[in-house]
Amino acid sequence: MREMLIREAREADLPAILAVYRSAGLERGRGLSLDTALRVFRRMKGYPDYRVFVAVLDGAVVGTFALLIMENLANGGLPSAVVEDVAVAADRQGQGIGGRMMAFALERCRRRGCYKMALSSNEKRTATHRFYESLGFARHGFSFRVEPNPCPRLPGVSGPRPRRRRSGAPSRYRRTPGPRPRSAR
Repeated sequence: MREMLIREAREADLPAILAVYRSAGLERGRGLSLDTALRVFRRMKGYPDYRVFVAVLDGAVVGTFALLIMENLANGGLPSAVVEDVAVAADRQGQGIGGRMMAFALERCRRRGCYKMALSSNEKRTATHRFYESLGFARHGFSFRVEPNPCPRLPGVSGPRPRRRRSGAPSRYRRTPGPRPRSAR
């Protein structure tokens, strides 16, 4: 492979990063406008140890990922890391770019003394799972998810009223009653 540079992303990289996400199929119809991406990127830079990186080949952004290194009170106070939004442009996949990006992230974690670096991958992306396993990642535990707004099953958690579709059918977020608090019984 030609010389590839992995560096921290800059605001000027955002159009290329968004294009990589589109190309790799990460947006699922929910892509950000450039203005919104710029606001989000600036907020992300305000977090300590949360950075977006780009892989640059022949002057073009061909891959990207975000790395969050966080302090912990458990596990002997050792930090841990989460890798998010890993994407390689569709026409550049299979060229070792993703592996180089993960090696870069892992080296940053080693230098910081992280006890683990974790990521999640959609359960349907079996080829992606094989890729991560080929790099030494192992399936570990379970991954759980809840969409917090609205979160109808958790007592005490509220969100905006569910919107109704134009046809009058309820939205996919139906409010279902959760367990009643003891004080209300």
